[in-house]
Amino acid sequence: MAIRLTDINESKLEQLQGKVIGDVAGSLGLLIAYIGDKLDLYSALAEISPATSQELADSTGMDERYLREWLSANAAAGYVNYDSAAGRFSLSPEQAVVFAAEGHPACMQGFFQAVMSAYIDEPKLTEVFRSGKGLPWSDHSPCLFCGTERFFRPMYAMNLIDSWLPALDGVREKLEAGAKVADVGCGHGSSTILMAQAFPNSTFHGFDYHEPSIEHARERARAAGVAGNTIFEVVAAKEYPGKNYDLVTMFDALHDMGDPVGAAKHIASTLSDSGTFMLVEPFAGDSLEENLHPLGQIYYSFSTMVCVPASKSQEVGLGLGAQAGQKRLTEVLNAGGFSQIRRAAETPTNLVLEAKV
Repeated sequence: MAIRLTDINESKLEQLQGKVIGDVAGSLGLLIAYIGDKLDLYSALAEISPATSQELADSTGMDERYLREWLSANAAAGYVNYDSAAGRFSLSPEQAVVFAAEGHPACMQGFFQAVMSAYIDEPKLTEVFRSGKGLPWSDHSPCLFCGTERFFRPMYAMNLIDSWLPALDGVREKLEAGAKVADVGCGHGSSTILMAQAFPNSTFHGFDYHEPSIEHARERARAAGVAGNTIFEVVAAKEYPGKNYDLVTMFDALHDMGDPVGAAKHIASTLSDSGTFMLVEPFAGDSLEENLHPLGQIYYSFSTMVCVPASKSQEVGLGLGAQAGQKRLTEVLNAGGFSQIRRAAETPTNLVLEAKV
């Protein structure tokens, strides 16, 4: 049906235009913040705050004219404060946490880095819409790997040891005594290393099919002092070795897999008789209507550009998507041989499911 200009509601049009302008401002703010992160400008400003653009230039060795424009963009976005009387820029404690506190759960720089990877990969993403083919995780910009790890690591650090694992039936006690654990789709090993540090009596096997991520995980394990109770291997989720695992974990990875049912079947076959599978997935309701909000927009967008293409690049190519929801995830787990499934915990961004055969 053709759109007639006479049908346009001017008030609704203005509201939509305002929304789009805000989105454009946000997209540019993200890029400005990403540049500031790469150049370590927020940390530098936090150290000498309040400061003029010249003082920041003297401190960092950067060009003053570029810094003046960058600071002005940040001030307009509300990312930094500006004192017009003194001509100085500053960071509030809250701004410093969001833009400069590496490792803090509220720091958004890893998130920005992951979003930037999608912009970099736009030509590849446009092409898969036409071809219907997939785009493997390994073919994305390295910004995706580093940004994803930076964003998720603080969330796991805040919740995994003190909240998620204790919510599982009898698992913490097993880990304290000494358990055999598989962390499937471990990426850079953040979740594996956190568990290995907290439970030195247990042995943790980290599996991922992306070799550069496993190499990085091994380096981080050595740096964290847990090389003695961690083992990292390059292998697909349906093929990882070993039996009688007391616990198998998977963090924000099942929906990326081409054959999540096959992965669930393999996990079920490797658990001990009393073993537990802990599945952590992005938070979502069971219907599109439940996910029509900013977080849902973010997850659907990442799913469009990363998760579904990754799945479609693999065997089966189910394309589960990052907003599958508990009902759909339960169906996948049931098909994989798990009969006991419950929501053990949740955060505003994650669902934590406990599954047993």
